[in-house]
Amino acid sequence: MRLSSTLAWLVDSAGGAVQPDDFLATLGARLVDDGLPLAGGALTLAAPHPIITRRAWLWRAETGVVMEALGFGAGTMPGAEEDDLGREWLAGLGTGVVYDYTVEPERADAQSANPKLNWVAARPLAEHETDTLDQVARFAAAPLAALAARSALSALLQAYLGQRSAAQVLAGRSRREIGETIRAVLLYSDLRDFTALSEETDAGQVVAALNASFDRIAGAVHAFGGEVLKFIGDGVLAIFPVGERSASEACEAALRAIGAARVGMAQLNQVRTRQGMPELQFGMALHLGDMVWGNVGTADRLDFTAIGPAVNLVSRLEGLCRPLGRSVLISGAVAAEISTPLVALGEHQLRGIARSCAVFGLPDG
Repeated sequence: MRLSSTLAWLVDSAGGAVQPDDFLATLGARLVDDGLPLAGGALTLAAPHPIITRRAWLWRAETGVVMEALGFGAGTMPGAEEDDLGREWLAGLGTGVVYDYTVEPERADAQSANPKLNWVAARPLAEHETDTLDQVARFAAAPLAALAARSALSALLQAYLGQRSAAQVLAGRSRREIGETIRAVLLYSDLRDFTALSEETDAGQVVAALNASFDRIAGAVHAFGGEVLKFIGDGVLAIFPVGERSASEACEAALRAIGAARVGMAQLNQVRTRQGMPELQFGMALHLGDMVWGNVGTADRLDFTAIGPAVNLVSRLEGLCRPLGRSVLISGAVAAEISTPLVALGEHQLRGIARSCAVFGLPDG
């Protein structure tokens, strides 16, 4: 049997597609080159993630651009129980008639939904053209099974390790090595007297309190473009990488995240007070500097860890929050990059740090 170039690509090369957006864009472009009048397409994969249940990639033929849409579990967001993620957007292209295909792999996995391909055309498709899409769905089973497996593994690793560490693991970083140097604003947050609270409170309530505080702090970090590197007991270490933007932009983003986290914690403490539970006290600190994100551990048990003077300084700076009666402290390196009015708190010697550090606070503490 002589295969079309598109079907041959699905058999021979498509399995090497690393990212779903590349797969969809390449497949759609090939079908257009074959003469199909497609206006857009969508690829949907299941995602084994705590809150994200599905991920969809939406391709527009006119521009070749692929966008990503996320489907959330029931109860997490409005519209979370809709079956066809991105289908409404797709229906707005071309004729509005969506051609749906569930791609069934040779070995069905009962624990996850099968991949879905959806197409919309600029005009009604003829029978031989829908037959072509039928064939595409059948031939796409093998490469999409591989792509779905990689996507599922990536989702799981990101849920447990974070985006940066997950990417390193997927790239095969399985030996101890120095890693990469990252210039970033570091945020360190820690709860006060949590050890005493855990000894006096039911374990279920302790875990619930910890999760609720992480929701507020880590949620604020992610909302302003930061990344949580570590949960350390009741502490959080996060970064706002400088990258291609300016250091001042990264510092401003981190400061906005601090503001959002404080609002979130205040709201949480109001709820706890109404329920007769003690408030959760916390301290947060910001510092701008270089850190090394490296692979450390034993020969057969590894972990990605942030090391370097900047990490030491931000954690020690947070330790000054209680003595100075502040919930947020900011190093001089960050203060020099932002326009927000701050309160100068003088030079302080930090534990384990050879040089003193200029310390600033927010006007409202």
